[in-house]
Amino acid sequence: MRVIPTFLFAGLLAAGVAFAATQDAAITPAPVTAPLAPAAPVDAAVAEARPPVAPGGAPVLSAADAEAWLDGFVPYALAAGDIAGAVVVVVKDGEVLLQKGYGYADLAARTPVDPAATLFRPGSVSKLFTWTAVMQLVEQGKLDLDADVNQYLDFEIPARDGVPVTLRQAMTHTTGFEEQVRALITADPDEISPLGAALKHWVPERIHVPGATPAYSNYATALAGYVVERVSGESFDDYIERHIFQPLGMARSSFRQPLPAPLLANMSMGYSKASDGEAKPYEFISLAPAGSLAATGADMGRFMIAHLQDGALGDARILGADTARQMHSTGQASIGPLNRMMLGFYETSVNGHRAISHGGDTQWFHSDLQLFLDDGIGLFVSMNSSGRDGATGHIRYALSRGFADRYLPGTPAQTPGVPEADAKAHAQLIAGTYTSSRRPDRNFLSLANVLGPVKVAANEDGTITVAMATSAAGAPKQWREVAPYVWQDRDSTDRLAADVVDGRVVRFTMEPYAPIMVFERVSTWRALAMPLLVASLVVLLLTVVAWPVSALVRRYYGAPYRLAGNDARAHRLVRIAALLVLLAMGGALALVVGMLSNLAMTSPDTDVLIIAVRLFATVVLPLGAAVAVWHAWQVLRGRRRVLAKLWAVLLALACLFLLWIGIAQHVIGFGANY
Repeated sequence: MRVIPTFLFAGLLAAGVAFAATQDAAITPAPVTAPLAPAAPVDAAVAEARPPVAPGGAPVLSAADAEAWLDGFVPYALAAGDIAGAVVVVVKDGEVLLQKGYGYADLAARTPVDPAATLFRPGSVSKLFTWTAVMQLVEQGKLDLDADVNQYLDFEIPARDGVPVTLRQAMTHTTGFEEQVRALITADPDEISPLGAALKHWVPERIHVPGATPAYSNYATALAGYVVERVSGESFDDYIERHIFQPLGMARSSFRQPLPAPLLANMSMGYSKASDGEAKPYEFISLAPAGSLAATGADMGRFMIAHLQDGALGDARILGADTARQMHSTGQASIGPLNRMMLGFYETSVNGHRAISHGGDTQWFHSDLQLFLDDGIGLFVSMNSSGRDGATGHIRYALSRGFADRYLPGTPAQTPGVPEADAKAHAQLIAGTYTSSRRPDRNFLSLANVLGPVKVAANEDGTITVAMATSAAGAPKQWREVAPYVWQDRDSTDRLAADVVDGRVVRFTMEPYAPIMVFERVSTWRALAMPLLVASLVVLLLTVVAWPVSALVRRYYGAPYRLAGNDARAHRLVRIAALLVLLAMGGALALVVGMLSNLAMTSPDTDVLIIAVRLFATVVLPLGAAVAVWHAWQVLRGRRRVLAKLWAVLLALACLFLLWIGIAQHVIGFGANY
């Protein structure tokens, strides 16, 4: 499944990213300096051994050439990224061209990765099996992609603006659901609920207009898996095994949790970093159809071949040809000309070659599957470590893009650009603060949205930068406008586009994120929320610190406490209130940061703590604001110094602002659904 990307929730999630952590720069070896030597005559036998070259000058994709290219790229990339092991599979024209393991499946035992035997966790690539199952039932007339999904359920998903959830919306991530995080991944199998129970526990709010806004949703995918269960009369695990794994001969694959013992014996360990050497526990996925698959590289090769051959592998067929083509080519537009979301697949066309794909991340495993439909070529990679500094995302991108540039080159598209004056004007229009469409919104975890907004800046030369979009070197990408409100990364073919309403940019997105999320402009008030939050906490902290300091200073110099009556009472109460408000908001922030940086804290075991923190804030924030306002009134109407009056006003404003944050971000309230 796609673990939530770090940039989405205040840069706090430890997803390796996650979800879409791909970036644009390759991880490439440093050049080796060697002394120049005269060219030697070329031996005829050596010349014959060179890889064949296509008419356009590109190497022909062969097993030998692909292996040599991968051997030059993958080991270095794994070492540079601090990753223990990986599997890579290349298929072509209905055959496995190459499948190879790199590094170790178990560092302690020094067990090498075996592409035919070692199981990896493909994460959200699992969703492709769920969508294939849905399309099988559509083909049989048992499901309608555009029907109200409630007709297939035993509980109700509320309509939004009179529009029900449909399977087409689920497959294109346009149901409008907010993000769900609770019990997303756990190491405790006892925390896994049956699929139906997990879905019924809490239905996320639909925060977007259905069918109009891409917002990646694990919940929606799991909902589709539950529909498969109910309509087929089989458990989801049984259905996938009988109707996909068995026909394709995928004997070393399973969605089951816990994993059956014979498969578990060959399961790769997962790691944070290879240098740590500490194997992590097996990850259990609460919404299994969204990401619980374990499979070998060889089995994933068979699945790729079936989709590349319109649903067939040899004599076996998992989809009718027309159904497979419908799945691969029915697009849901995002913004402008950017790559779209197909029925379950991301569009990732490159170099003029039509391509679809899906990536996937758990905490420790990071994967990508690419299908070049018209070329009959598929590429799958999975890594068993998060690595350092988002390395897995950079490696996946560099691998797929480098592969396409080597074996599937094309004529670069003409990018004439726009007049400089227009580019600078449009850069100023798009500059501002945004939030991701994939976010928690109506629950207390929305506090994370305040901490990490997405910033777009206009540069002097008319280009723009997006703070979260960086290269493998950590440098911000430079986006140059190539058509009105369409920008292209200077160092790749990735594009960025914006929606303009009444002369104002209201949202934008960029590749490779375009099929699954957009970034919506926030109001000026909400854009200021982060600096105002920091300022408010600083005011409270200084007030609390000044309390004992002033007492010690008075004691040291023997100075009397000069306040009396209501002034003295207000002075003492406001300091108590400042301490309690600081604890309430600080505790809520610490809880959110902890949960999003350590997914173990999203366990149901944390529910009691969440409820306690929210109840404390519910009592303290309103009372603290009331005391601070009363204190300010007492100070302003008295004969205190100007500095004391100014500080009293700042303290009241800080407490009022934190009360607003508590209400707006649902910190105030009861419950532990998120």
